Amino acid sequence: MKKHKIFKFQYLLILLLTLCSCESYLDRTPELDISDKEIYGSFISFQGFTEELYNCITDYNKCGAWNQYLFADETLNKSPYPSDQGNYWSMTRPFDEVSTAVTTVNSNPKNKRIWPLCWYGIRKANLGLTKLDLLIDATQEEKDIIKGQLLFFRGWFHFELMRYWGGLPYIDTLLYPNDNLKRPRLTYRETALRAAEDLEAAAKLLPVDWDKTAAGFRTLGDNHQRINKIFALCYLGKDLLYAASPMMNEESTGHNSYDVDLCKRAAIAFGEALKICNETGVYQLQSWDTWTDNFWVWSPGNTLRPGGTEVIMDPTIYDPGRVRWSTVCGTSPFVEGYQGAEVPTNNYIKNYAMANGLPIDDPNSGYNPNDPWTGREPRFYKDIIIDGDTLTTNTDPNAVLEQTAQLYTGGRHRKNSGGPTKEGSVTGFYYKRFSPIGCNGWDKGWENFQAYIPYLRLADVYLMYAEAVFQGYGDATNTAEGYTLTAEQAVNIIRNRAQLPNLEDRYTTKTTFMGEIIRERAVELGFEAHRFCDLRRWNLNGDEKYRLKTAIDFDRGANGKPINLSERVVITRVVEKKHNWLPFRKDFTTIYPEFPQNPGW
Repeated sequence: MKKHKIFKFQYLLILLLTLCSCESYLDRTPELDISDKEIYGSFISFQGFTEELYNCITDYNKCGAWNQYLFADETLNKSPYPSDQGNYWSMTRPFDEVSTAVTTVNSNPKNKRIWPLCWYGIRKANLGLTKLDLLIDATQEEKDIIKGQLLFFRGWFHFELMRYWGGLPYIDTLLYPNDNLKRPRLTYRETALRAAEDLEAAAKLLPVDWDKTAAGFRTLGDNHQRINKIFALCYLGKDLLYAASPMMNEESTGHNSYDVDLCKRAAIAFGEALKICNETGVYQLQSWDTWTDNFWVWSPGNTLRPGGTEVIMDPTIYDPGRVRWSTVCGTSPFVEGYQGAEVPTNNYIKNYAMANGLPIDDPNSGYNPNDPWTGREPRFYKDIIIDGDTLTTNTDPNAVLEQTAQLYTGGRHRKNSGGPTKEGSVTGFYYKRFSPIGCNGWDKGWENFQAYIPYLRLADVYLMYAEAVFQGYGDATNTAEGYTLTAEQAVNIIRNRAQLPNLEDRYTTKTTFMGEIIRERAVELGFEAHRFCDLRRWNLNGDEKYRLKTAIDFDRGANGKPINLSERVVITRVVEKKHNWLPFRKDFTTIYPEFPQNPGW
């Protein structure tokens, strides 16, 4: 497994001396003995300045002590989530401000939140863009790389903000306290098109592969996370697809439908990215045998990280030790006294197909509701822990009690079954996408383990391409302009990798294909922080199908199979129209009238 991490250029120290917060830009005094020329004059020093932007990428999973980033229908915990109760004011992780000052220089990921760091990053990108004329000691390739990264991050930070809060002012100039700061909010479409300009410009400037550039030769083999042309093209497509989606289009134009033209533009961008990947091999889908490399790796000494050949963008590592306390403890069946693990809902598990590739509600699928875990697709068994699964092979007498999952009603690993301090599964399942068997207090696997949630991987690009083509060109058999892959073929590539056959023709019609994209995204991208944004942008978040969070109750039969099985609604998520967007902090919306609160809040 290749080591993947950002290596700071040697002059990053200059940055740390001159920038501890955005305010230091404004307060800089003549006494500072490091000049702008020293900071921005050479590629190495300017790249050191630019690389702080990577530290503004929030790690959703590690903003708290437990998993607090799945806000749709995927999971439940021992207590209702505020988001399930419609209380978006309490969804502070990973979104809102923290009590400490905004900083990227310490190692605590719990302080790295989307709202403050994105605005911090936007200002920093704008500052860098005003200093490009000072970059003298650099080749044209190096100048293009610096500018391309700055443009990418300015567009990307705006995208991160607007997909949660809606249309915003697009800040593309360096602002100072005496400037007119009363910038009006734009519509979502207007904001997205401004971001698209930056992302498209970045794609024209950035290399496909840093390792094949003179600039990247200095850090040869350690450039995996640095922003390149494929990053920019993929996020250009994603930005445009989001803007085209029904909820965003409704906010911008009043029409609860896809914007066809924006879908076509998105499809073209995705197609160009996929074509480059196919031709160069810079990013490739993991094989099925190595699929979990996308999410976790065994890493003695925490020297390796997941991602393999498929992950395009992932979060910056602030503290490798947080994996044990966030990624693992949130999902493992028995850690630290069963402290309220986050577990998958039964309603969400229904998205996993049967081994023959058919959804479980298809009469030909072979699904047996009385034996629901037999014959399911391979991703089900890689993702989901069911009753009777092996949890540990440790022979300690106490560990023997934990060797197999007891998820039947009253079982050891069900809620409250082990006494008042033992909080097991609320739903009858656990998931292991980011927490494989062995990461527990008996086997101690968590001591040599790394797991992170990808921001963007190639499978997501294939599925977004399929959606953009289908909605833009009107049929699953169509392709994007300039690329030969059909929407149907793109979905089948992801299905085939998961050992499933191609979609049957009846699932590729104008009325059925989008449903399969929705289901495939739920499974392939499950628990990766996509679902909340997906359901919202499709205007499906308030549909009853996606509001019900359910558990199963059952007894274990003599043959180990479930008997007396029934499904139970644990909570019905509160979703109103106002829940399309997160609310702004109230004090942000009272500064000037051109920046209003989101509707309903």
